[in-house]
Amino acid sequence: MIVTLTANPSLDRTIELGTRLARGEVQRAIASGDQPGGKGVNVSRALIASGLDTIAILPGAASDPMLVALRAEHTPAASLPIAGRVRSNVTITEPDGTTTKINEPGPLLSAADDNALIALVAAHARGADWLVLAGSLPPGLSSDFYARVVTAVRSEGSGPRIAVDSSGEPMKALIASGVGVDLIKPNSEELAELTALPDTFEEDPDAAAAAARTLVARGCRAVLATLGAQGALLVTADATWRATMPPVIARSTVGAGDASLAGYLLADQHGATPDRRLAQAVAHGAAAASLPGSTMPSPADTTPELAEVRRLSDLSNAD
Repeated sequence: MIVTLTANPSLDRTIELGTRLARGEVQRAIASGDQPGGKGVNVSRALIASGLDTIAILPGAASDPMLVALRAEHTPAASLPIAGRVRSNVTITEPDGTTTKINEPGPLLSAADDNALIALVAAHARGADWLVLAGSLPPGLSSDFYARVVTAVRSEGSGPRIAVDSSGEPMKALIASGVGVDLIKPNSEELAELTALPDTFEEDPDAAAAAARTLVARGCRAVLATLGAQGALLVTADATWRATMPPVIARSTVGAGDASLAGYLLADQHGATPDRRLAQAVAHGAAAASLPGSTMPSPADTTPELAEVRRLSDLSNAD
């Protein structure tokens, strides 16, 4: 079982344009659609498509359109009733794959909501294989929220392995807390943010690997760094691997990173070696980018056998 937490979920509306976005002009869409979203929710949706047991935890009333959409997709969920409504995000995609997102801030959560959400996560994490903490935080939750979730889950005894995919102050606070997690999944921009280095990592994967190793030294047992079209890195205390996929025609990059994390977890659940986990991660990410909106791929959509995986170095050889 893999449990995901999305503290700031969204009902995602994707609008596909047949031409480039023209600011200030009237344009007609060629397609549009609504899908339940948010990083953790997307991970759960991808895992379900892969046949794995998962449950998505999120705040939201049972009657909220977000929860209605999850039930329509048969995504198992445990929700915390709140006063506000789950936010709506808008994504605009262009023919060349350029994606523009407009994200709302999310509903205000109270101190009682904060405590109840942590308790809900801790209850469902008992006996799970992985807990995924993903996405931004809504108004009302302090930046140390993820660190407090990790502490609460581990206070229950031997808890699940924990993966985190977030950014900004919540991610910085988690790293600074020293609680240590099993996996983090930054993209290039987030890796630069966490290490206070220039974001040149898609052009310089070796620099990205060096930056990721600093995070391993700070208590992250593994770093899965996604680098867009340049593939991804997996950095552990033992070695560094890089994987790339053949180019794809991108329709929407929304959720591609979430799909990559799901692919990694899928391979891990099947007992794959680190290099094959990375291969499945980049295969899932590439497949998601080729699908419309925030559609999550199934294993049948992916081609991990086409991934080129190379072991870059051992930690002993690192700078």
